[in-house]
Amino acid sequence: MAPVYDHGGGVRSLRVPIPDNPLGHTLVYVVDTDRGPVLVDTGWDDPASWEALTAGLTACGTSVAEILGVVVTHHHPDHHGLSGRVREASGAWIALHPADAAVVRRTRAARPGRWLTYLAARLTAAGAPEHHVAPLRAAPADALPGLSPALPDREIVPGGLLDLPGRRLRAIWTPGHTPGHVCLHLEEHHPSDRTGHGRLFSGDHLLPGITPHIGLYEDPDDTTMTDPLGDYLDSLERVGRLTPAEVLPAHQHAFDDAAGRVRLLLAHHAERLTGVLALLTGPLTPWQLAERMEWNRPWAEIPHGSRNIAVAEAEAHLRHLVKLDRVQPVPGSDPVAYIAA
Repeated sequence: MAPVYDHGGGVRSLRVPIPDNPLGHTLVYVVDTDRGPVLVDTGWDDPASWEALTAGLTACGTSVAEILGVVVTHHHPDHHGLSGRVREASGAWIALHPADAAVVRRTRAARPGRWLTYLAARLTAAGAPEHHVAPLRAAPADALPGLSPALPDREIVPGGLLDLPGRRLRAIWTPGHTPGHVCLHLEEHHPSDRTGHGRLFSGDHLLPGITPHIGLYEDPDDTTMTDPLGDYLDSLERVGRLTPAEVLPAHQHAFDDAAGRVRLLLAHHAERLTGVLALLTGPLTPWQLAERMEWNRPWAEIPHGSRNIAVAEAEAHLRHLVKLDRVQPVPGSDPVAYIAA
């Protein structure tokens, strides 16, 4: 496929590969401004990804050295990973929402192995068997990616216009996938005269054929019972009301009918919550619940890392149902089990 896709109106996208990941690539957007190009996300910090990014910028008629700034939709390494290298090569600023900037600061400040220790403890508390947790305890401290993400220079203000000379790009705070995820609304006439209100860079919040992962907001020092799924559902409603003419997501491909996609995702999670309630006729730990939920393959075929993600998603659904008073923890259970109220 062509290394660059021109979406018109001074917006192009580059496919930056994600190593050993079924998603395949991150769509990095190059937005022309009066003072030089600005990137929306950067891709994974990997030599092949860096090569694809630099080659794509060359194909756009520019270079990394000319980048004015980087707007990061969220802190995950397939979006924020190369931001530091871009800044080193160009002096570009990096903008991130304060909630995800806090994640970056915690990650950088944590001692080696802190996140593996935290993950092992969280899985144990969720009822994971010892044979699943043991490899995490034995893993090297640097086994997880993205442990030294670039610190941002600027904080994205929800509802505010970003500093893109000659463009109108407004930040829409859409927590759920991460606490500081943002979508970016390009409040300009669509270059192909499509019906709707501008274009939306949707990051991982709104994808054409994938339901974004909604797990837990990971802060080892915060005991607040957050509700990421509730945040996500509220964020979906907010984005649906924007009615953009086109959505430019971070994975897969551009699409229209954002409101229709929002309705499908809301219906999916409503069905998911109903299914979880049906499983909780008796007490289940989050691990036991995840074993019984429907995934894209049988539980026995889900690899180790994906099981961690599945358990976090099960916990996110449990938290939301607890908040709705539809589910309650079983008193005295250890690890904690839940049952329908």
